[in-house]
Amino acid sequence: MAAHFANVKSVLSGDTFVLSSPNNPSQEKTFSLAYVSAPRLSKDGDEPYAFQSREFLRNLTVGKPIKFTVLYTIPNSGREYGTAQLQDGTTFPEASVKAGWLKVREDAGRKEESEAALAMIDTLRIYESEAKDEGKGLFSGSGGVIEVQNDLGGPDFLNKWKGKTVEGVIERVISGDRLLARLLLTEKKHWQVMTLIAGIRTPSTARTNPSNGQVQPAEEFGDEARAFVESRLLQRQVKVKIVGVSPQGQLVAAILHPRGNIAEFLLQEGLARCNDFHSTFLGPDMAPLRAAEEQAKSARKRLHRAFVPKATDNKEAEATVTKIVGGDTIIVRNKTGAEKRISLSSVRGPRAGEASEAPWREEAKEFLRKKLIGKHVKVSVDGTKPATDDFEAREVATVTQGGKNIGLQLVEGGYATVIRHRKDDTDRAPNYDELLAAQEKAQEEKKGIWSGKSPKVKNYVDVSESVQKAKIQVSTLSRQKKVPGIIDFCKSGSRFTILIPREGVKLTLVLAGVRAPRAPGRNAQEKGEPFGQEALDLANKRCNQRDCEIDVHDIDKVGGFIGDLYVNRESFAKILVEEGLASVHEYSAQKAGNATELLAAQQRAKEARKGLWKDWDPSQDAQEEEETAPAESADADVTIDKKPEDYRDIVITNVDSNGRIKVQEIGKGTAALETLMNKFRSFHLNPSNNAGLKDSPKAGDFVAAKFTEDGEWYRARIRSNDRTAKVAEVVYIDYGNTEKQPWSKLRPLSPEFNTQALKAQAIDAQLSFVQLPASPDYLNDAINYIYEITEGKQLVGSFDFIDSKEGVSYITIYDPKAEGSHKVTESLNRRIIEAGWGLVPRKFKRWESSKAFESLVKNLKEAEKVASDAHRGMWEYGELYED
Repeated sequence: MAAHFANVKSVLSGDTFVLSSPNNPSQEKTFSLAYVSAPRLSKDGDEPYAFQSREFLRNLTVGKPIKFTVLYTIPNSGREYGTAQLQDGTTFPEASVKAGWLKVREDAGRKEESEAALAMIDTLRIYESEAKDEGKGLFSGSGGVIEVQNDLGGPDFLNKWKGKTVEGVIERVISGDRLLARLLLTEKKHWQVMTLIAGIRTPSTARTNPSNGQVQPAEEFGDEARAFVESRLLQRQVKVKIVGVSPQGQLVAAILHPRGNIAEFLLQEGLARCNDFHSTFLGPDMAPLRAAEEQAKSARKRLHRAFVPKATDNKEAEATVTKIVGGDTIIVRNKTGAEKRISLSSVRGPRAGEASEAPWREEAKEFLRKKLIGKHVKVSVDGTKPATDDFEAREVATVTQGGKNIGLQLVEGGYATVIRHRKDDTDRAPNYDELLAAQEKAQEEKKGIWSGKSPKVKNYVDVSESVQKAKIQVSTLSRQKKVPGIIDFCKSGSRFTILIPREGVKLTLVLAGVRAPRAPGRNAQEKGEPFGQEALDLANKRCNQRDCEIDVHDIDKVGGFIGDLYVNRESFAKILVEEGLASVHEYSAQKAGNATELLAAQQRAKEARKGLWKDWDPSQDAQEEEETAPAESADADVTIDKKPEDYRDIVITNVDSNGRIKVQEIGKGTAALETLMNKFRSFHLNPSNNAGLKDSPKAGDFVAAKFTEDGEWYRARIRSNDRTAKVAEVVYIDYGNTEKQPWSKLRPLSPEFNTQALKAQAIDAQLSFVQLPASPDYLNDAINYIYEITEGKQLVGSFDFIDSKEGVSYITIYDPKAEGSHKVTESLNRRIIEAGWGLVPRKFKRWESSKAFESLVKNLKEAEKVASDAHRGMWEYGELYED
């Protein structure tokens, strides 16, 4: 009888193998041991010791090469019987009979047998007798029954065993991701159940449709995946980590081979894909599976042989959120000013067509608004969302603000669901598994759309719907200051829809004191005015969807509320005017009380030739002023009944060549200026910030300029330009002095140092009731004298009159360290006149003629007479008649 060689693929019972050809593993045969029998394993219930008998043989032989000899064949079944031997010399059935796990058949040897066969049977009977005497194996008593349950039996199983790792034997491999596992949970009871390998999905194998008998062919790599698992796991004892149950009631578990998780090996070989539905079962254990899949993709193995890496550059980019479109979509603006629509990766806001989600649409949008609008975020593009009938294609991205993932926060709060991607869809969030885990937790905690309830809807009454409603509401709002609200919509540069949550109303707000040009309508026929679109764009950029505060003054004829709008505590009307995108309606501004601020902003816009004032001609304004007020400005045309008691600590920072002085108020910005200048100097010491101006400067531009005298950098504004020589005249806005600088010594003014961060600190001022000499020589001497008595001193200024239209403050200056300070006799105005470097004007403005200043003027005229009589300064040659 010839010996044959094979590999033991599996062991069916204590006396039967499934053998495979070493050269062709697909060729298999069933081979039983001769002259012996073992207890049978059955789905209907195992015979006593059947499992133990099988385990003895399985542990010794599975996966090993074996030499077998066929002794006889059963004619009807064709089953071959014989003996087997391992490479270490162990022979069967002898070893199993010795151990007591097989019985010698009663009929063995009754038929005509060879002498060798009879001798073998006698030996087996001796071994059996010894096993009986020693109580081994099948002869150890009556406790060999193990109960086998073939289903999980309900939720109690998972409640008890979820998260635990147990011993198991893989009885059958159905496909690469589906096994029949025998779980050895207790000594007396096993569970033999269909088990899904956690975290993966492999191609299907060939299977027969039981209804019609048709064979459905295997998917590509399906049979290879099954063979891969069979060769490593079939009838191997493994660790089984129980993680969950599928919707069909099948066990989901991680199968841990001694060399590692079989799922990882399948993924690394490109024989499986990650199964997103198992992500929440595995939690952090999903990450190694994702990494293994990426490894196979990079190597283009099997299922991923056609893989093409994403072309998107997922480098983080900084942007500002300008609009919340919906519960999962925003519009961002990058540093260049370009805007684009972004959908959050792998999350979907509440859907209008879903009854449980629809009521949460506004809540989700409001959640995003509070978190993001106007904020700086980091955007990492993960892919694109294809175009549909309703939407254009758009980018999907991971958005973080302050280091926190916004999509994750939405899901955690129950404001969004996680998209179930197709298996080949790689345009997804990098933290996809974290999103799925957050969704499961939100479901468990019944948050948001998972609560089964609808949120409390905030209904707003439109009080601008009619004049009658507006009249009723205006009395309430006008009594309040800085009423908090939300800018719901920008209708134009100066017209907004405002929500007032605490009042439960929405209204149309019209900015007081300004007029913005009309923006174009939605259709081509509704043409706008010049700069109307720019004004609306600025409103959208700075205001849309922002939290705000409003002051209401009145209502208009159609129910609009006239008032002031503050965003981040800054008047938007002032911003609009300052950018040259609105003009001041002086009467309305005076009535609203914001004329001074708005007119000053308008003057700055004019001088900078911004927007509406791009072709501004100062001579036109002068002509208009002459027509309306031939002698004085409107502000100066007043009479003062009582001398103001407006004393402020000041320092004089500059005296212009025309004798006007520049002062800084101490305590109202000097500390902030010192802090800013320290940062400013450090900023310009950094070599990375030494870039010059990109374009030629324009009058009104704010720049950083290097002062010639000390070589330090200061904030400045371009007063005028010599484009041929490339030289600009600059005004240092915090000190008031001017000089001409080549463009090469100018740099852009970084936004962190602009006038929004700290307003210009130099105040234009003029000495009250003092007229400096007209002669250039005497004027120069007068300026030197002013420097001499003021330089390096902290002084006190009495602000007698502030001409807001001209932007000049008229002041009387005192030296607080001099005796009798604050007395008229000790003012520096008097000292200048008494030294002969100034005189009392012969023609007064109306405010200067006020009775409140009679005594002051009288005292200064006395000082003038003293200087004249003593021929001091400009009086050295006698009487002057200065106008």
